[in-house]
Amino acid sequence: MQIEAIQQVLTALQPPAIFIDSQSRIAVCNPAAQALLGPGATGRHYVSILRQPLILDAIELVLRGGAPLRANFIGHGAGRETIWIANAAPLTLGGQTGVLVSFEDTTATLEAGQMRRDFVANVSHELRTPLTALIGFIETLRGAARDDKVARERFLGIMAREATRMNRLVQDLLSLSRVESEERMRPTDQLSPGDLLRSVLLSLAPLVEERGVTLVLTGAEGLPRIVGDSDQLRQVFNNLIENAVKYGGDGKVVTIEARLVEREPSMRVSAVQIDVSDQGIGIDPLHIPRLTERFYRVDSHRSREMGGTGLGLAIVKHIVNRHRGRLRISSVAGQGSTFSVLLPLT
Repeated sequence: MQIEAIQQVLTALQPPAIFIDSQSRIAVCNPAAQALLGPGATGRHYVSILRQPLILDAIELVLRGGAPLRANFIGHGAGRETIWIANAAPLTLGGQTGVLVSFEDTTATLEAGQMRRDFVANVSHELRTPLTALIGFIETLRGAARDDKVARERFLGIMAREATRMNRLVQDLLSLSRVESEERMRPTDQLSPGDLLRSVLLSLAPLVEERGVTLVLTGAEGLPRIVGDSDQLRQVFNNLIENAVKYGGDGKVVTIEARLVEREPSMRVSAVQIDVSDQGIGIDPLHIPRLTERFYRVDSHRSREMGGTGLGLAIVKHIVNRHRGRLRISSVAGQGSTFSVLLPLT
């Protein structure tokens, strides 16, 4: 009767929980624990099911009359590893004594902490290189190159580029922070996609002329207005088109095609789709799922030479998410890449 009562209580709990009786067998295993530990755990010795030294030691000590203990437990399922805190505590109900073990999923918390550490490490790395260069050139200009006019001009040029790079990184970090803070605030303004694209192309004219690239805009006329933040969407297409111009190759063609999608299945509403296509070397499919991660680069050296910070596509992703849109990336080796943005009309 006591086991039935424990069964009812544990079944009502959402987190995984098991009861180990005085014979060291798993007497009760709620549905969440079955999903974590696998079927067939009930009735078996806990050592044959849990198998991890930290949690086994904790349960053994509690079974011997010790105080409640906590231990880490690593779960495996759905193709990924999960990290749990197992809480083992003595339990007596009627004449039944044993140990209640409940599991607390800490995977998301640990992953968030790791993401913060990675982010700080990446920012530190990105800033350290230009700072080291600036410090080195300043020391040189104060010493050996103090009266060398040619060297001074060359060093000042390099210092200006490195300072610009740091400034761009800081601006992108501030932009990313702002976009993330506004991601749950849906825009309310109405804007014309065609006017927006023409404005972006006009602002990029100097870069396009420098690279000898031909921009082709099609389908921008007659598109319906969409709900969006004009400044943020300008940032999206400025980033995508600028990348296409820089990485597509000098003298090549970059195509911007806009069209109306009457019903986009992934959003179940009508949408405007804007494709930005280049004629570059393409992107290995292995890299595509990670392109929108902070500081992820397919070619780190080339990206830095082009002035990239590794944050542009992360910013694009967050802005598109804020607009309840979709970002799709496709690429064919040797034929170029296409970045598609879908924005709902309402």
